[in-house]
Amino acid sequence: MTENNAAFNRGNKYLMNTYSRLSVVFKKASKQYLWDIEGKKYIDFIAGYGCLNVGHSNKYIVKALQKQISQIIQPSNVYYNLPQIELARRLCELTGFGQKVFFANSGSESIEAAIKLARKYSADKYGKQRFEVITFERSFHGRTMGALSATAQPKKQNMFEPLLEGFSYGEFNNIDSIKDLISEKTCAVMLEPIQGEGGIYPVDKEFMKYLSQVCSKRDILLIFDEVQTGFGRTGKMFAYENYDISPDILVLAKSLGGGMPIGAVISSDSISESFAPGMHGSTFGGNAASCAAGNAVIDYLIDNDIAERAKELGTYLISKLQKLSDRYSVIKEIRGIGLMIAIEFLEPIAARLVEDALKDGLIINRVSEHTLRLLPPLIIKKSDIDKLLKWLNIKIRDI
Repeated sequence: MTENNAAFNRGNKYLMNTYSRLSVVFKKASKQYLWDIEGKKYIDFIAGYGCLNVGHSNKYIVKALQKQISQIIQPSNVYYNLPQIELARRLCELTGFGQKVFFANSGSESIEAAIKLARKYSADKYGKQRFEVITFERSFHGRTMGALSATAQPKKQNMFEPLLEGFSYGEFNNIDSIKDLISEKTCAVMLEPIQGEGGIYPVDKEFMKYLSQVCSKRDILLIFDEVQTGFGRTGKMFAYENYDISPDILVLAKSLGGGMPIGAVISSDSISESFAPGMHGSTFGGNAASCAAGNAVIDYLIDNDIAERAKELGTYLISKLQKLSDRYSVIKEIRGIGLMIAIEFLEPIAARLVEDALKDGLIINRVSEHTLRLLPPLIIKKSDIDKLLKWLNIKIRDI
C-alpha cells in the first residue's frame, strides 16, 4: 500500500463521510500547484471550490497572517479589533452601496444572517406576515437549515425535511415564473449572479434588470449570493458589476479570506439598523486573523489587477473550449464568465474525467455526471491552461 493510500484510508476511518473526496492527500501547496504526500505535483483547477482566487499559500497573505497572529488572533466581539474595522471599511467602499458589514465564518452562516436581516427589516416595516424569500431552481446557498431551505435542489433537501418555511422557488432567467411568486408576503429575492453548484448558469441581463426593478418598486430586498463569484472571479471585483445593478444585501465568503474562514454580509444603514445587539452574532466572526487575511487579499487583487487577468484568461479558455466543442459532438455546451466555466457533455462522463485527470496531475471538479466545473486560481498561467486544454483534447477524442 502506498503512503498516499494509507493516509487516505486513515481519513476515511476517522472523518465523517460528508464529501466524495478525491483519493489523494496533499501536504504542500503554492500558487496554482499542489504536491501530495509522495511528492507528486498537480495543477489545481478547483481552487478550494473558489476559495483561493489569489492562489495557495500566497506569500503576501501568509506574511500578513504571521504578523497578525503574533499580536492578537481572536479578541471577543464585545469590542472591535483593527483588522475588522479596516476590512469592513474597505468592503463598504469597494461595493459603493455598502454602509455596514456583519462578519461570519463561512458562506452558509452569512446566508443565514442575510435571511434573518431581510425578515427583520420587512417585519419592522410591514409586520411579521411579510417573511417569504424567493430563490431559484438549481440554486445553492449552503447546507445549514436556513441556507438549505433556500437551496432549490430537492436532492439535497428531501432527506432533511421539514425545511424552514417561507421559501418559494422560481425558474432561473424566467421572468414569468417570478411574476407568479411575488406576493404581499415576499420580503426578499435571493440569487447567485452565476449559479455555481447548479452548473455554472449566468443570470440574463434582462432577468437581472427585471428583478432589480420589481424589487425596488415593491420594497422587496434583492440579495446577491456572491460567495463563489466574488473577488475577481468573473472579471470584475464582484459579479453584479457585470450587470450595472447593485443589491440591497450582498453575501460574500470563500476567497475573501485567501484560505482563512470568513464570510460577510454587506448592506445599507437603513437595512442594517434592523439588527440590534443580541439579534445575531458569531463568536469567531470578524476575528483579527481572518480579517487581516481579508485585507491582504484585497490589496493583492487590486495591486496585481487580478480581475482583469481573470477576464483575459477566461476569454482565452472559453474560446479554446468552444473550439473543442465544435470538434467533438459529445460536448453539449460551454458556459461561464471569467474563470468560472462549465463544460457540459451529452454523456455522463464527468466522473471518469475527474478520476483520469487526478492520475495525470490535474485537479478538476464535476457538479453533475454530465458537467465539469473549472474554478482555477486567478493567478494561473496561460501555459497551465494550455496543459489542461491539451489533456482534454486527448481524453475527449478517445472517448
